[in-house]
Amino acid sequence: MTGNLEYYKVFYHAAKNGSLTMAAAELSISQPAVSQALKQLELSLKVKLFVRSAKGIRLTPEGQMLYEHVKAGYEQILLGEKRLSSMLQLEFGELKIGASDMTLKYYLLPLLEEYHERFPGIKVTVTNGPTPRTTRLLKRGEIDFGVVSTPVVGGQDFHVLPVREIEDVFVAGLRFMQYKNHMLDLQELESLPIILLEGDTSTKNYMTQFLAANGVELHPEFELATSDMIVQFALRSLGVGSVVRDFAQEYLEDGRLFELRFNKIIPKRQICVIRDEKGSISRAALEFLQMIKET
Repeated sequence: MTGNLEYYKVFYHAAKNGSLTMAAAELSISQPAVSQALKQLELSLKVKLFVRSAKGIRLTPEGQMLYEHVKAGYEQILLGEKRLSSMLQLEFGELKIGASDMTLKYYLLPLLEEYHERFPGIKVTVTNGPTPRTTRLLKRGEIDFGVVSTPVVGGQDFHVLPVREIEDVFVAGLRFMQYKNHMLDLQELESLPIILLEGDTSTKNYMTQFLAANGVELHPEFELATSDMIVQFALRSLGVGSVVRDFAQEYLEDGRLFELRFNKIIPKRQICVIRDEKGSISRAALEFLQMIKET
């Protein structure tokens, strides 16, 4: 193949127009420059590609065969450039996020709504799962970034941007009213029917580690899949639920649930945006991250 792909660009425009003058105009170069480029291409390929005609130039049989191939390739390049420009203008693309139920519901959802209104052509994929799963997806490059709650295991491998504070609480219903407005020792949790999240989640891991550091080991009565379900069990006084306050806020405000108070404060945590700075992310994802930073 000839070393100068510019020759093929000139060849495409000359063949398409059947005119050196029109090719020169489209390329914004002189007609002699077009003639010289075509001459160099013919010398390189050792074949005559054009013949002069009364109306300008026309392809030889060899030139026609070459043009069909060059046309397909060159027009694909033009299409690729056009699509790339549209992608950079956020007219289309894809945004891939990993998020837990909590971070999606209490932080990410309104941002996604605003983003979709601004860039309706962008496909948004949210992979829902606990923080450990999100970090695994991020390490494998299957998502652009994750929105998770601390603690983030392996967080030293990521850029971590805290975006919102959260608070873990124990909530209970009418059956446990004797504990309302009483200052409890954390040790007393061991004698209560506790409701925790099941599986490997940052919320469960944080609470069990915090309590273990204070000499408390829980043996939950129920382990449930979601915090929303923990709240429902607590409303029916089936036990004392460990949740992030946001999930129970409505019921704490109307008095159907109350928060247990302890003589030792449970430290607050953060919702964070994590990303692998060594990996690459799409223009669509960069725009969403910028929106997060602005808010």
